[in-house]
Formats: sequence, structure tokens, C-alpha cells
Amino acid sequence: MPEHTKMPGINNPVIITIQDKSPMSFLIPRHVMPKLIELLNSFQNSEDNEETLPIADVFKDLYAKYGKIGSTIRGCRARDNMTQTELAQKLNIHQSHISQMEHGKRTIGKKMAHKLAKIFNSDYRLFL
Repeated sequence: MPEHTKMPGINNPVIITIQDKSPMSFLIPRHVMPKLIELLNSFQNSEDNEETLPIADVFKDLYAKYGKIGSTIRGCRARDNMTQTELAQKLNIHQSHISQMEHGKRTIGKKMAHKLAKIFNSDYRLFL
């Protein structure tokens, strides 16, 4: 009969949670935290960085073609590797409605925004 093994105890741990599609939590010994913070600081995006641009400037062409909400839907679909047809099936609507929403020809109400947010695991206000 296999024995259950225990993880070594960590005295005075720090809990770090990463919010993503599947949130993950880590117990880290407190004495390791300065090294972790140093590592994370090397990846930090400084607001004083001259290379930082507002999102509207970065996606200016995309927003002009699809609008902000349409671009958001397209981006979420691309992130999740989902076609318009697959999204339409999940929403129980026609694929043409997805296309119309992405091209700004169909408005997205609060109810639809909530459905999209649930599917894409995001805030519904992104789609309003």
C-alpha cells in the first residue's frame, strides 16, 4: 500500500496567486521573496518608458476597421483559438451575427456582453 508523502513544511510562507484562465497558487518561503521580486522587477513595464504607447494608438488601424468592441471579440477569439462558428455555437446564435458584431454592424447588449464575458473568462464591460 503506497504511503502518502507530505510536502516539507514552509515556515512563515508567502502565498502568491496568479490569475489566469486557471488560477494557480504557490507557497513560497518568505526568505526567497526578495529574489523573486528582483526577478519580477526585471520584467516590469515602466510607465516612464518611452516605448510605451496607448492601446488606442497601437490598435488604431484595427479599431478603424472593426471598432473597439469588434477588435476585442476578434482578439478574444484569436487568443482562445476559436472560430466565429465555434463562438456562435456556444452562444446559440448564427455565425453571421458574430461577423456583424465584429464589424460593428450589430450592437451588443448587456445580456450578450455577459455571455461573451463568461465564454472568454473576462469582464463583461469589455464588450459594451
